[in-house]
Amino acid sequence: MEKYKVIRYQSENYAQWNAFVARAKNATFLFHRDFMSYHQDRFEDYSLLVFDAKDKIKALLPAHRKANALYSHYGLSYGGLVIDQDLKLDKYLLLFKTLLQFLHEAQFSTLYLKPIPQFYCTSPAEEINYVLHLVQAHLYRVDSSTTIDLRAPFTIDKCRMEGVKKAQKLGLQIKQETDFTSFWNTVLVPNLQERHQLQPVHRLDEIQHLHALFPQQILQFNCYQAEQLLAGATLFVNNEVVHVQYISGIGNKNQHGALDYLFYELITSVFKDYHYFDFGNSNEQNGTQLNQGLHFWKEGFGARTFVHYFYSLPTQHFNYLDHVILKK
Repeated sequence: MEKYKVIRYQSENYAQWNAFVARAKNATFLFHRDFMSYHQDRFEDYSLLVFDAKDKIKALLPAHRKANALYSHYGLSYGGLVIDQDLKLDKYLLLFKTLLQFLHEAQFSTLYLKPIPQFYCTSPAEEINYVLHLVQAHLYRVDSSTTIDLRAPFTIDKCRMEGVKKAQKLGLQIKQETDFTSFWNTVLVPNLQERHQLQPVHRLDEIQHLHALFPQQILQFNCYQAEQLLAGATLFVNNEVVHVQYISGIGNKNQHGALDYLFYELITSVFKDYHYFDFGNSNEQNGTQLNQGLHFWKEGFGARTFVHYFYSLPTQHFNYLDHVILKK
């Protein structure tokens, strides 16, 4: 029987960790240790590596500790178990049992997971959904993610195209930029504060730092009328998926069509050869409420709904996996 060993991530595992992330079938650059480290002062990192009997990494768990619970890292949009391309389901079940037993023996009572959505994966990677059913995990939250499959037919609504035409008539210009300062200070921060009494997840210095580390993955596009910045979008590009991390514009979006025009160009031109364009969720109150206006605007570009699941499970349920495999 295959045996697995679980260890806690230490700085000496940096190169191993990142090399595995680069080849895993369900990982993005968010799992790179350089990305995870930007907010290391906010979380007690308790990420795990799982090795097989030949000391080869077969899985990673980006995670942090809070009291006696372990969480899929809250500094990341998604997490779950990051696995090797060639890991078969029967081995996955044993590996997951070993991981749960390790946590139970380390005095963790509960594991909270938020698996990466399937459309971010380079090949089918829903083993996690099967095993979570077997261990009777509790589905405690569901977010809706509004996403366009760019390789399937989609239609942009007339109301969005009216905004595009208005912007073109006004002579608006779109620019890709490496300095995030104007968007953060002029548009994003004031809008979030005024409309939602919130701050961006990333401070300006943090997003600039991350962009310097990942210049091909973290991108900024702004829309101008002459020299006036009207709207912008911060994008995270993961393999074949473009994720919109921040959207914000000045004034009423129908006033000058800047946001409509910006996203029309991003979807139909700049990223037209990608697979998915993910606007992210429009949820509030831990997924229990939907911002109808924002969701309607996103759907106007042809985006439709994927869901993002959040689970919790007692670590003592590791023995629920004892008799799953039938040996015939």
